[in-house]
Amino acid sequence: MTAASAAPTSTSTSVTARHVWTRTRGLALALVILIAAGIALAALRSDAQHGSLDPRSADEYGSRAVAELLKAQGVSTSVVTTLGEATTAAGPDTTLLITVPDLLTEGQQRQLRAATADSGGRTILVAPTSPSLSILAPDVRAESPVPVQPRDPGCSRPDATRAGRADTGGIRYAGPDENNDGCYPADGLPTLLRTPAARGQGDTVLLGAPDLLLNHRLDEEGNASLALQLLGTRSHVVWYLPSLGDVSATDGGKRSFFELIPSGWLWATLQLGLAAVLAAIWRARRLGPLVTERLPVAIRASEATEGRARLYRKANARDRAADTLRGATRSRLAPLLGVAPSAAHSPDVLIPAVSARLPAAGRDPFSLLFGPTPADDAALVRLADELDALEREVRTS
Repeated sequence: MTAASAAPTSTSTSVTARHVWTRTRGLALALVILIAAGIALAALRSDAQHGSLDPRSADEYGSRAVAELLKAQGVSTSVVTTLGEATTAAGPDTTLLITVPDLLTEGQQRQLRAATADSGGRTILVAPTSPSLSILAPDVRAESPVPVQPRDPGCSRPDATRAGRADTGGIRYAGPDENNDGCYPADGLPTLLRTPAARGQGDTVLLGAPDLLLNHRLDEEGNASLALQLLGTRSHVVWYLPSLGDVSATDGGKRSFFELIPSGWLWATLQLGLAAVLAAIWRARRLGPLVTERLPVAIRASEATEGRARLYRKANARDRAADTLRGATRSRLAPLLGVAPSAAHSPDVLIPAVSARLPAAGRDPFSLLFGPTPADDAALVRLADELDALEREVRTS
């Protein structure tokens, strides 16, 4: 075997690195551009973008306008994101605004209630519902929400009467204590409720919707006046933005990772898994009858034969090559001997017919047509020659 024949050959259908790069370079370039654009946008906007109700945010859903108005009135505002900072700041000169009280765990809510109940300051809860009301305002219950729209005060509280109509709504509240001050009612229940502390001068204000604190609605109706009077009763406002990254949310590290995952995500994962299985079943390759189609290139029979022979030789498959040669010979001999095609590969039928046609052939037809596998390549070549000779004798007899 020469070095040229031993070297691997490539065909027009071989996949090379150049072909892979040619096919994927457009997608790779688009991906690089997308990543670069995302990084650039994040870098340009990272200092100006904050979440909803964030007093540092100047977009339409931020609350920077309220913070600026409070600053003009001499009231300072600080933003905290952990429970420790919020409870430490609670005091008689502080208004603690909790933007998403329902995001707090039960343990966090109890710690917050313990720190603010007798602090003498004001606590404002934005759109709290039953999970947080049961701890932060136990005497109050939440009712079905209503749309946010301009509403009249409907009460005698000085701050509400001075502000007049304001964009209120959202969650409605009901409390059994007659000392509770409810304003801006909707369907008979207030959307703004104040509950005084059991001791001291502190109180808790429940705001059914955050809309009057947002930048794009602050200049409508009496929203600015009401926001200033709710937040400006003390000299300092602590704006608490609860965060899932707060270590106090783990309740001292006793909760497992799966307990921290909301139940909705587990159901969503299960549904996505089921959808993936159904999609796989739908798109799976189904086995069916063979479909004949025209080849894109016509291949000569001699080339196909030589190609198959090379494959047999490379795999050292003399048994398969011998079976192929013998099977083809038996199929050609059967009609010459008057044997049915279905019995062409049965030695009990074919061998007597061959022996009757060539009684003095001098060779064993059974070993030729149904014998063992040749021991080497030379024996395989001899078998092919003898099969050809047998077929010629049958044809000429």
